[in-house]
Amino acid sequence: MTQYTDHIASVQRVKDAAGSPWDAIDAESAARMRVQNKFKTGLDIAQYTADIMRRDMAEFDKDKTKYTQSLGCWHGFVGQQKLISIKKHFGTTDKKYLYLSGWMVAALRSEFGPLPDQSMHEKTTVASLVEELYTFLRQADARELGMLFRELDKAREAGDSAKEKQIQGQIDNYETHVVPIIADIDAGFGNAEATYLMAKQMIEAGACALQIENQVADEKQCGHQDGKVTVPHADFHAKLRALRYAFLELGIDNGIIVARTDSEGAGLTKEIAVVNEPGDQGDRYNSYLDVEEVSPEDTAPGDVLISRDGKLVRPKRLPSGLYQFRSGTGPERCVFDSVEAIRAGADLIWIETATPSVADITEMMNGVRKEIPDAKLVYNNSPSFNWTLNFRQQAYDRWVEAGKDVSDYDRNDLMNAKYDDSELAADADDKVRTFQADCSRDANIFHHLITLPTYHTTALSVDNLAKEYFGDEGMLGYVAGVQRKEIRQGIACVKHQNMSGSDIGDDHKEYFAGERALKAGGAKNTSNQFG
Repeated sequence: MTQYTDHIASVQRVKDAAGSPWDAIDAESAARMRVQNKFKTGLDIAQYTADIMRRDMAEFDKDKTKYTQSLGCWHGFVGQQKLISIKKHFGTTDKKYLYLSGWMVAALRSEFGPLPDQSMHEKTTVASLVEELYTFLRQADARELGMLFRELDKAREAGDSAKEKQIQGQIDNYETHVVPIIADIDAGFGNAEATYLMAKQMIEAGACALQIENQVADEKQCGHQDGKVTVPHADFHAKLRALRYAFLELGIDNGIIVARTDSEGAGLTKEIAVVNEPGDQGDRYNSYLDVEEVSPEDTAPGDVLISRDGKLVRPKRLPSGLYQFRSGTGPERCVFDSVEAIRAGADLIWIETATPSVADITEMMNGVRKEIPDAKLVYNNSPSFNWTLNFRQQAYDRWVEAGKDVSDYDRNDLMNAKYDDSELAADADDKVRTFQADCSRDANIFHHLITLPTYHTTALSVDNLAKEYFGDEGMLGYVAGVQRKEIRQGIACVKHQNMSGSDIGDDHKEYFAGERALKAGGAKNTSNQFG
């Protein structure tokens, strides 16, 4: 690891070689700018974070308590504040990632305005958000290091060599806010070539992990909506290879591919798979189709017929032209999809489920792990689930099975606030609290994410502020509900000028203009009121 003093010495050598025209360049100032800008390109970030994820995956294989987590962030500032808060509360960003949700890109970042999660937004928006998130995380580094440099200067001015050495150690061992992003590429936004081109943009922006799903690109639906249409494995695996080629072309040889199957809730397919020999992938895919046996004389013009076990069968075709799978085959198809995706080169799998049930997830993962013992899962702790209702109903069912008295509870009304302080609600909440640890232990979930949390927290906080500020509380609605809490909780952006880069700019002005610099951070700056 290059030390702070090494950077100063390196710049000094360049300055000395340049001679008198560089007399006004201060080697330490330039070294500070270097240290504040550790990652020069998005590919530097992609490689650094890919190495982190690979290390974390290896650690998880040895210890199931070492799972990783992330929250979906729809703006660079949101991601930045998340990582600043993590460092403040936990002292490290270890095993804390970012998730980039295609749902939130569609809903919040498209120039068309709010859109459903159906791959309707501009393809380049996802890569742009990856770049934006890392721009804000790098700025968080520059801000925090700039504050350390100021403390270093104060220690020097005070002649406190012990303090100076301590701060220099903090600079040399500084932990960056840059962490892995798992980025949603939806169903690839077109054919495999389109998927490859978009993947390159996302990797060049810094993404080390790309998540792709096995839905039809032009019929893509949110994983928690109806009407999902899957594709045969040959089509999906071509896109998995497109992602791998993109990583390899750009030199990120250990980039991570997350293969998501929506088959648990997808009852439709657009294609009948090609079969080359009995029992192959295509044959197994077609075996789940809902079919009826027919005789040649029973067919009608336009019928699609396939041969199965020496018999002629007609897949059930909807007016849309889509084919229907047999009801109840979703979990089995999820297992099949996941096993084949890993065999085709995916590093992690993602299974969408109908409810957040440890037992259901574990049952499917047990099926996968029979074939691939070290298969690791990424799981969406989705806001599309009613977590309170689901877990209270699960608690109710456990109580019934155990013979406990449930006469005080109405299973269909367990969202009712009257149950909030009940024993059953406490039982349910405890299971929600341990859900991630339980699933990682039992179902080999390596990464837990929440896709849309900051979408919901933004709406909730704005609702609370609007209710109070425009109501009887007036300005107290902001002061008591926001600013006072920011100050007391140590929220960094209470000094919003500092957070936006004002102090960094002042430092640069001084580097560039010396004593002539007109700085913003003087005695009359009202941010001084915050200490």
